[in-house]
Amino acid sequence: MSTIRATETGGGPGMNRPPFLITIDTEGDNLWATPREITTRNAAFLQRFQSLCEAHLLKPTYLTNYEMVRSPVFQEFARDVLRRRTAEIGMHLHAWNSPPIRPLTQDDYRYQPYLIEHPEQAIRGKVDFLTKLLEDTFGVKMISHRAGRWAMNEVYARVLVDQGYRVDCSVTPHVSWRRIKGDPNREGGADYSRFPEEAYHVDLSDIGRPGDSPLLEVPMTIMPAPSPTVRRIGGLMPHGSLPSRAWNKLFPPKHWLTPNGRNRSRMLRLLDRSVKERRRYVEFALHSSEFMPGGSPTFPTTTAIENLYRDLEHLFSRAATSFVGATLSEFEQSFTAASTPPKYVDYERA
Repeated sequence: MSTIRATETGGGPGMNRPPFLITIDTEGDNLWATPREITTRNAAFLQRFQSLCEAHLLKPTYLTNYEMVRSPVFQEFARDVLRRRTAEIGMHLHAWNSPPIRPLTQDDYRYQPYLIEHPEQAIRGKVDFLTKLLEDTFGVKMISHRAGRWAMNEVYARVLVDQGYRVDCSVTPHVSWRRIKGDPNREGGADYSRFPEEAYHVDLSDIGRPGDSPLLEVPMTIMPAPSPTVRRIGGLMPHGSLPSRAWNKLFPPKHWLTPNGRNRSRMLRLLDRSVKERRRYVEFALHSSEFMPGGSPTFPTTTAIENLYRDLEHLFSRAATSFVGATLSEFEQSFTAASTPPKYVDYERA
């Protein structure tokens, strides 16, 4: 595959643009409510989002979990976008309901334990099962991955490499999930607060630093608030307190390229800042269930969904002027090719 260029979206000859990566955690309906029976009605709502992406020449990567790969509606949708090469299917694993089932807590559906809390043998079994299920269902090699609940560690990374994965997007720079429990008797989620902001091939002995493994880490686009005063005031308040929550809602200390119904202007500024800083990509994320009314606590109504699509139209229109659409695997191939020094040829001896 050739290097991603602006001409793919109508840009001028030779004008390279950074990719706009769209990652969708493709999973059951409203998992925030910890349902005991997981439904997949949101699969029927994906075509509208896909059509919007195609209208702006953008190419989503649908990171797909166990219940969604088994959905006939999603299977039909996914086969169509794969056939037309307008999207990619990757893997997304939730440990509590993805076979082989080995309960870790007294109630895994309630606590939703992280995969990294399981022993290595169980991690390998679950990754192997879901990878084969996805590949057998869609007839394509799984290349791209995001961990369920953003929980990645060195064991998980080595398992992905062994399964042939080339790109992961689980890292959330500047963010620690330590206070968010899985197994209530464990230490919580991954701490990415000191991880890189930009893409890098991981060191399999320390995934927080660059190395020479074949696994490319593509961290989410998350940037600290530009105002140090805002960050300092927020840091003085007790974590989790009512004043702290109110302050952070009004003045978020970190800005994500993820819509929440009230952050359109911040997302647009993230794009502008990324262009100014000459970043090699930006990465957008959302859940498939967030395109369905009632599929998430963030967008509970039809009105909220319509407002979401208005924000997406503004965001994608802006993105089309400065970025080029690409899937995760396309970005990985382009990034790796650009990062690999050319082989030296001794023509006198050749």
